[in-house]
Amino acid sequence: MIAPNLLRRTTRGAVGISIVIIAWEAMVRLFGISDFLLPAPSSIAQRIIGDWRLLTQHLSITMLETILGFAAAVLVGVVVAIIVTTSERTKDVVMPIVIATQLIPKVAVAPLVLLWFGYGISSKVVVAFLIAFFPIVIDMATGLTMVEKELVDLLRSLGAKRWKVFVKAQIPHSLPFLFSGMRIAVTLAVIGAIVGEFIGGSQGIGYLIVISTSELKTDLVFACLMVLTAAGFVLFALIGFLERLVVPWSAAEREELMVITGM
Repeated sequence: MIAPNLLRRTTRGAVGISIVIIAWEAMVRLFGISDFLLPAPSSIAQRIIGDWRLLTQHLSITMLETILGFAAAVLVGVVVAIIVTTSERTKDVVMPIVIATQLIPKVAVAPLVLLWFGYGISSKVVVAFLIAFFPIVIDMATGLTMVEKELVDLLRSLGAKRWKVFVKAQIPHSLPFLFSGMRIAVTLAVIGAIVGEFIGGSQGIGYLIVISTSELKTDLVFACLMVLTAAGFVLFALIGFLERLVVPWSAAEREELMVITGM
């Protein structure tokens, strides 16, 4: 039942996107909207095909920045979440700092990051990390603290040390929460990389969008957005695939819930 349900939801998504594209194409042609203002999907597709080498070159840079920033966010986020959940004292000290990093607008911080790390790939990775970091910490910390009290008491009654409880109970329980945060974080990492390229980049999809806008190449701007969206979908799907490998019981439970609710 799970596989057919996944196929059904994928088909629905494809149908929804197809309807939007057809309506978009019809609206542009019906009202005679200029490609300068809103290019038709067919014009965007032609631009993607014609400039696929240029788009691929810049997309590869953006994806590298995204993946590195996302990986750093996962590693640091998991460590911080573990530190936060060790005791109330550490939580009171660390959490305000974590929240403050999230509240500061990243667009305002990006020029400083560029000043500190330069105009190369490092600054974009840092911006992607800063934007993707928060959901990892929150979701992982939630999973670590929401483990069933009965399970913890059982392990302790069997003589398990604190580290044993952490490894045997808290970590397995937190993994579904971690992957939930990772799905959010990977999309935010894409945004972070683009923000960094907007502020001061010489390559990447964000840089190409800025240049295309200044040259009034609206169809190329939309082509950049389309390939970036497609790449984001792939990253999101890869996280879901990884979740099925690492915590198959969690993915199976979610699919079964969707079947029951008719989603």
